[in-house]
Amino acid sequence: MWTVIYMANTRVDAEEVKKVLVKEGFLVKIKPISKNNVEGTCEVLVPRTEAEEVHSILIQLGL
Repeated sequence: MWTVIYMANTRVDAEEVKKVLVKEGFLVKIKPISKNNVEGTCEVLVPRTEAEEVHSILIQLGL
């Protein structure tokens, strides 16, 4: 099951967060909030079992 760990204002921001997390070895998905505007606000999701660890990394990175 996937869990939202970050809400990005743009698709570009979401891709940057994904890039960092993938580099750390995590599985990451990006899901647009609106089907009409896929470049707008997006959810960044990770498997529920990794959410706590990912959250700690995001805090360390200041995201």
